[in-house]
Amino acid sequence: MRILVAEDDAVTRKILEATLGGLGWNVVTAPDGNAAWRLFETLKGENAPTLAVLDWMMPGLEGIEICRRLRATPGFEFVYVILLTSRRDKQDLAAGLAAGANDYITKPFDLVELEARVRVGERMVKLQTSLATRVAELEEALAHVSRLQDLLPICSYCKKVRNETNYWEQVESYLASRSDVKLTHGICPQCLETMLRELDGAPA
Repeated sequence: MRILVAEDDAVTRKILEATLGGLGWNVVTAPDGNAAWRLFETLKGENAPTLAVLDWMMPGLEGIEICRRLRATPGFEFVYVILLTSRRDKQDLAAGLAAGANDYITKPFDLVELEARVRVGERMVKLQTSLATRVAELEEALAHVSRLQDLLPICSYCKKVRNETNYWEQVESYLASRSDVKLTHGICPQCLETMLRELDGAPA
């Protein structure tokens, strides 16, 4: 799991990087909110951070504003966010959670508590990823069932089928474009018998 740490205080940033990196996580750091958002925009795929520890008050974008942007941006809405703040007022903490933060740690923070909260976030990220995979598999299965249950018009003479665009096409091409079925050609016993009779009656 890659963790993005955004903290404008250099000493605190180094402590966070060393602590989380020493526990085995892949850590990338940013000195302010603008740099943090640029990292979210540039790091893609397997390199994308799935958990972020954001200082609430930073130059440029504050941690709470980054939370709002993440929740409003497709692809970032499931990043697990821990706000790092010296604020202890319940209204401030409620505002942070309302903006999209999943958790918060008050400064000065305890390293044991930091590890515990990040491990909770890691479990949530893994669960979320697993659920997203299951949902995608179910949607694919439902789409496949829907295709199988569709009424398929077929010509009684040439055996072509009518597709969704009202165009008649060969059964082979229809099936090949809508499923993983691989077709091989052969001759059934009845057709083989008919073909042989026709060949026997053909002139030499």
